[in-house]
Formats: sequence, structure tokens, C-alpha cells
Amino acid sequence: MRWIILLILAGPAAAWEFTLGLPCVLTHAEPGLEVELTHDPTQPLYSITLRRDTPWPDAPVFSIAFANGPTISTPLHALSESGRAVSVADRGFGNVIAGLIAGGAAQARLGDVTATFSLDGAAGPTQDYATCQPPLGA
Repeated sequence: MRWIILLILAGPAAAWEFTLGLPCVLTHAEPGLEVELTHDPTQPLYSITLRRDTPWPDAPVFSIAFANGPTISTPLHALSESGRAVSVADRGFGNVIAGLIAGGAAQARLGDVTATFSLDGAAGPTQDYATCQPPLGA
């Protein structure tokens, strides 16, 4: 009986998950925030999208600071989904991948809003994401 109570109290664990496909997808969800990265190796094109329950502000620069890695910023972001999603796409994501693998936590910032998310367990799925190849026959 104690184990059932502990499992209920613990709730679902936030995990990083890699899905092979075209594009390959790396996802992570925490209360109030979803992180999704895509990689289309045929282009090559990478993207990251962060979704919140409430809209992001309209601001000129989006940045992500990795606790054990780089801080990256860009004015080339786009808001969608009634402002609840902010996305960035690029042909290279080396700094993002390095930051995810380094672990710790990350802070995404747009205007006066900062969303912090855990990188616990991100290293393995991120390495799979970084080496994503198109499925046979694609």
C-alpha cells in the first residue's frame, strides 16, 4: 500500500524523449512548459519550440542560457499558437545540442518572461537527436 501512495505522490516523471522519424523529434514537458526540437537531416534543418500555458510577450530577442553551457540569443524567432509558442529554426544547432547534453537546467527568455526547465536525463536522447539519420526508404 505504501508503494502505491508513493507512486501517486511522485506523479509522472518529466523525461526527455527522442523519436526517430522525418523529422526526428526530441521532446520534454514540465508543468506549464513543453519543449520540442525537430531535426530534418535531409535539409538539414533544426528547430526548437517552447510552449507555455500563457502567451510569450512580443519582444525583439529570444535567448536560452544553459547552466553548464553557452547562452544563445537570436532576433529570428517566431510566435505562434496565439503567442503560446516561440520557435527558432536554423541549419545548425551545435550550441543548443551542447547545452542540452551538458545538463543542469536552462532558462529561456523572451522579453520580461523567463521559463526555466530541467536538463536532467537530456544527454542520451539529445545525442540520438544530434545523430539522427533519415529512415531507410525516406
